[in-house]
Amino acid sequence: MKINLLPSPAAATVVLGAALFALTTVAQAPQPPQGAGGPPHQHQSAPPPTNLKVLPKDLTGEQVHEIMHKWEADLGAECSMCHASDPKNIGPNGRPRLNFADDSKKEKATARLMFTMMEDINKNYVSKVDGEGGPVTCGTCHRGHAQPEAFVPKPDHDEHEHPAGAPTPH
Repeated sequence: MKINLLPSPAAATVVLGAALFALTTVAQAPQPPQGAGGPPHQHQSAPPPTNLKVLPKDLTGEQVHEIMHKWEADLGAECSMCHASDPKNIGPNGRPRLNFADDSKKEKATARLMFTMMEDINKNYVSKVDGEGGPVTCGTCHRGHAQPEAFVPKPDHDEHEHPAGAPTPH
């Protein structure tokens, strides 16, 4: 007596379909955070913004949150650089939460001034130059530093080719 161990074409299709379904379901399942602390800026949902003075007032909390994290990266800074902590509002980590509406830190006023300057540069200068790069951002000057590093131009090319005092060819 001969036993056929191969499944019928219909059974094979069902098994293959179930396997593909299982694979795509697992591939789309949320993955656990990397490392012990999870992603650096994991948050529930950003509350509606209050006290917007230079950003458009119709932005959502998520939009403001995204802008702030871009600025944070451009400046190599943390949120606490501009935002004051609220000792009356303690988070689950035992530390005071930040009061984003508070205007007591001078760095926040500076950020608003710099944003206004950047918007003016983009609107009134960069936009008038044909085909020259993108808009100016915080990172254009700061490049990951709270205080932009001083620009040091390369030595004049001609100075290295001719000894001091020698006439420069015209």
